[in-house]
Amino acid sequence: MSFPVDLAAVLSGASVSQLHNWRRTDLLRPEAKDNPVLYSFRDVVALRVFVKLRSEVPLQRVRKAMNRLKEWDLAEHPSAYRLLTDGDSIFLVEEDRAVDLVRKPGQRVLLSLEDAFAPFDNLQGRHVVDFRRPRPRLEVREQRLGGWPTVADTRVPYDTVAKLVSGGVDPADVARFYPAVTEQAARDAADFHQEVAQVRGRAA
Repeated sequence: MSFPVDLAAVLSGASVSQLHNWRRTDLLRPEAKDNPVLYSFRDVVALRVFVKLRSEVPLQRVRKAMNRLKEWDLAEHPSAYRLLTDGDSIFLVEEDRAVDLVRKPGQRVLLSLEDAFAPFDNLQGRHVVDFRRPRPRLEVREQRLGGWPTVADTRVPYDTVAKLVSGGVDPADVARFYPAVTEQAARDAADFHQEVAQVRGRAA
């Protein structure tokens, strides 16, 4: 599954201009496609980690950490690494230890891993949605539709429901088309779709 820029921005917490800049400077080039720009699920996970780190440390340290991984011949996709910060440096988490990538490269420390998927406020003060639950009745699971947001406990894409609602179907009547979709789930899908559309509007 590939994610367009607007949905990748909402799920990761990055702005559209940040995504453009990070592509241009090779912090993260999309795996999926360049024209139009599409991100893979792994790309969105990595972007979210970058935004979370960026909310606590300067971007230069994020770049330095990624460059250090390359110097150490750790060439996996950035989403493969568990990274965290103490507000000063960035650490690569390996089992029960963390290795400093920025301030004292190679030094091992003991730290707990914070959940980058939880909601947080990015550097601009914008609230970033819970990655796994962008709305109470929506969820993101990599194994379901390649990570595309769906109505919780279903395979029904959020945008399919949102398009029904925007097309005039009352949220209470969506269950006629998709019996597992409750009225509140339909409202959540429409609300999330509106947030994605707002990002799309700012990008245009």
